[in-house]
Amino acid sequence: MWGWRPAGTIRGSSGCWRSWGFELWFGDAAKVQASVVRKQKTDRRDAEHLLDLLRENRFPQIWVPSLEVRDVRQLLVHSHKQVQARTRTKNQLQAMALSQGVQKKYKLWTKAGREELEQLPLLPYAAQRRKQLLQSLDGLEAEISELDRRVADEARQRPEAVRLMTHPGVGPVTALALVLTLGPSDRFESAKQVGSYFGLIPSEDSSGGKQRLGRISKQGSSFLRFLLVEAGQTAARLDPQLKRFYRRLAARKNRSVAKVAVARKLATRLYLMLREDWTYTQLCQAVMQVSPSHSVAG
Repeated sequence: MWGWRPAGTIRGSSGCWRSWGFELWFGDAAKVQASVVRKQKTDRRDAEHLLDLLRENRFPQIWVPSLEVRDVRQLLVHSHKQVQARTRTKNQLQAMALSQGVQKKYKLWTKAGREELEQLPLLPYAAQRRKQLLQSLDGLEAEISELDRRVADEARQRPEAVRLMTHPGVGPVTALALVLTLGPSDRFESAKQVGSYFGLIPSEDSSGGKQRLGRISKQGSSFLRFLLVEAGQTAARLDPQLKRFYRRLAARKNRSVAKVAVARKLATRLYLMLREDWTYTQLCQAVMQVSPSHSVAG
């Protein structure tokens, strides 16, 4: 049994250790540090402290995704980055069209809008820039289509992701990202912990019996949090309970708060679907049996 505290990234070395037949445990650095009483820090004391935690079965072990899971995550991140690049390219072309008095919004990307954009009378450098942007856009469209196909294939290979996609507004990207990021559902004791894990709960600084809540903590994966917010907006249009919840909160607070709240509720629903092996229909039926007047999963 060995214990060590790496100074930098461990992703590269962890593969070597596994190939040599070692079982790797990774600990929560904050909890390990919090359990240290003495202020004097040396490498020897750190090693002895890790060994004591392991011997006493108090080591705060955390889940670490496999190399295969990390690789598929790279596919999702690359797809997301390319979509962002496409959006930036489209925004530049929209600005170019607006400078010539053409305001077509999303219709600029239809066949007729593309032809009108290509025929705009521009000066030589602007025309060259338009040509390069259109070429970049065509390349990005082809690449994103291929990435979407690969993401859909990966999602179909995982029954958990297939079940999540039965929920309105949840597509292959969101379903696959949540499955790969959440890991085993049994490592969470409650749905509230899932909301905290994704950074969708408010930060808190309460004292003296007075509760002070701030903005959301934004802990965890910012990529998945973005996907949940985007999927939540679509789900709020398609799911009756989420639609009522969103409209009520948007009227009482504001739209930004309502969007985050819907994302948190969606994360709770998806977690329950994973934990209980439910489809969306089964989720609705189960909650209606418990409380017919309650919205699906709080």
